[in-house]
Amino acid sequence: MSINLHSQLQGISAFVHSVETGSFTAAADRMGLSKSATGKMVARLEARLGAQLLHRTTRSLSLTPVGQAYYESCRKVLEELDTAEALLASRQRLVSGKVRINLPVSFGRLHCMPVLIQLLATHPALDLDVSFTDRRVDLIEEGIDLVVRLGDPGDHAHLVGRRIAWQRSVVCAAPNYLERRGRPSTIGHLADHDCLAFARDGRPLPWTILDENGIAQPVSVRPRHTISHGEALLDAAVHGLGLAYLSTWLAGDDIRRGELELLPLATPAEEAPISILWPGSRHLAPKVRVVVDALSAAKFA
Repeated sequence: MSINLHSQLQGISAFVHSVETGSFTAAADRMGLSKSATGKMVARLEARLGAQLLHRTTRSLSLTPVGQAYYESCRKVLEELDTAEALLASRQRLVSGKVRINLPVSFGRLHCMPVLIQLLATHPALDLDVSFTDRRVDLIEEGIDLVVRLGDPGDHAHLVGRRIAWQRSVVCAAPNYLERRGRPSTIGHLADHDCLAFARDGRPLPWTILDENGIAQPVSVRPRHTISHGEALLDAAVHGLGLAYLSTWLAGDDIRRGELELLPLATPAEEAPISILWPGSRHLAPKVRVVVDALSAAKFA
């Protein structure tokens, strides 16, 4: 490849990443370059084309009309290059390169990481960059290849994916707590108990319980303790601090050991989907596909 063509592709890549992330700083982070280098690449691209592609302010970037048309063309060019590389890799039967994955904190550590560790034994040339958060991440802006998401998978206009399991949650408590406080059997009894709530973005999440007609009802409990980490919430329940609404993938082992007791409050068998998602604008490269296939084949209790 000539130096001139290499420089052109760098400029196009910097331009596309800047548009997708909304800033030179975020684009630079994605590309592993400095902000100034990324900005200069785009400026040189504009100078070579003799056209302004981006409106720049101190806070954001936006496309000019000419830039919008050029962006669509550049995005297609980069997608074709990704497809060509993916085809070559598949023909060589070598899965290699870095995959950026975002996982829910507890589900990711307990259930996804064992699958990924086993996958690396089969594909030693694969490099993983795994982050953990229960925050709803923006895959395009943060340069993430795929995410595992609990519950509503989100913006279908920009994401595609695959459901890998259904989450079920149950109401349970430690036997010593129930001996002291009794065993609630109706939704109305919950007000008389210490409830442990999982918090997201500072807000306790409701419990989903079936009423006498078998219809799922979101129940907003009055929490005695609010905990924003799944495994910490499990520990609190096991130590007898109150009733908890826990996913079976989290509390299943403790229930089987008798450290937690199920309560006669019926819950939906399929409460929320567990999904793998990736940007719809990107070709699913072999390195990403093997991760998706491995997680899809796993069994989650």
